[in-house]
Amino acid sequence: MTPADLDLANRLADAAGAAIRPFFRADFASESKADASPVTEADRAAETAMRRLLDAEAPRDGVHGEEFGIKEGSTGRTWVLDPIDGTVSFMAGRPIFGTLIALLEDGWPVLGIIDQPIGRERWVGAAGKGTTFNGTPIHVRTCAELSGATLASTSPNLFSDTGGHRFMSLAAKTAHSRLVWGGDCYNYGLLASGQIDLVVEQGLKLHDFAALVPIVDGAGGLMCDWAGDPLHAASDGEIIALGDPARLEDVLEALESIPPMVHEH
Repeated sequence: MTPADLDLANRLADAAGAAIRPFFRADFASESKADASPVTEADRAAETAMRRLLDAEAPRDGVHGEEFGIKEGSTGRTWVLDPIDGTVSFMAGRPIFGTLIALLEDGWPVLGIIDQPIGRERWVGAAGKGTTFNGTPIHVRTCAELSGATLASTSPNLFSDTGGHRFMSLAAKTAHSRLVWGGDCYNYGLLASGQIDLVVEQGLKLHDFAALVPIVDGAGGLMCDWAGDPLHAASDGEIIALGDPARLEDVLEALESIPPMVHEH
């Protein structure tokens, strides 16, 4: 990862934002994909703009995009693109979606951007560098006890039955009166900025989480899977983002404490 990569990533975010803004709270076409998730003209326009730039400036790198799939590269480097993470929020006119841009080297995230193009908010993280928000260094906050943690997740509908029980077991041990639903990638930016303590999700794909790892890590936090292992291209989509790494064992223990199932007869 070089300064030129960081510059290119920022220009990819600029290009995506320019493509997205004309569609926000405007008329646009949308449809459901095979997995029933929505996709809009804005998603496709933003990814097209980013791929055009990558084809011109990094033609030998791989590209992994949510909307247009995988282009194999020859460098061991892959750009991972999610043009609109939080399409449902975008369609509802809520400015808490984001464009996600990551660079992977040999399958490991080394650079990440969350860009919110309506509020002009941008989190940037890169290996060996501190995370910034709109150019200003940021840091996670400490969390002395899990019982005082603010926990966030996008939707209860995204968990499996067992995963949902495990999540609610964790939620019961946090400050559950402050449980935050909704937010997609925006929650991870807020965690890096010291506004949220913990984000736990299931079913995420590589384009959903790759960009988040350098951002959270560079702000002093930690991201891993539900087994506590580091995240990489082959991770299974069970995600923990933690502002205070000292609480990791508490979180892992709580996720394993599945309450007894109630069986109806």
